[in-house]
Amino acid sequence: MPATTRSLPLWTAIGGLIAGTLDIVYAITYWGLTKHVPAQRILHSVASGLIGREAALAGGAATASLGLFLHYFIALVMAAVYAVAARKLDWMRRHPWLASTVYGLWLFVAMNFIVVPLSRAGAKGLPPDVLWIALSVAVHIAFVAWPIAWAVNRALSSQGSRHGR
Repeated sequence: MPATTRSLPLWTAIGGLIAGTLDIVYAITYWGLTKHVPAQRILHSVASGLIGREAALAGGAATASLGLFLHYFIALVMAAVYAVAARKLDWMRRHPWLASTVYGLWLFVAMNFIVVPLSRAGAKGLPPDVLWIALSVAVHIAFVAWPIAWAVNRALSSQGSRHGR
């Protein structure tokens, strides 16, 4: 397999893993500092989207591990969606800061008003914590979308230079 066909999937995965790590560190730190919620409970909340709140809480370390796996899976899917779009839409490669900022805003809206409400987590809408909302918007942009865009653009720009673009 030529390096150009390997680099986009590799860099997309790197971007997704960076984004997933920054995002979960933010969530664990924020809820730990502001509400004294243990890290395991944060991971249970992620798992609850798939298996429901009661099952997630009852599962201990196993469902916390499931939550961590699901968190990274979602981050990798977010990165893959951005990569597919950036590969097809030239303006995203020309304006990565704008494209990724818009993508981060879209991710915040999609996660909080589509994905979570449709999941088994039981949450509907945003929590009444204005600080969390403001920080979460910023995190979806700076900690999730920007690292994804950086990684994807790194692969796409190296592919373009190899193909004379």
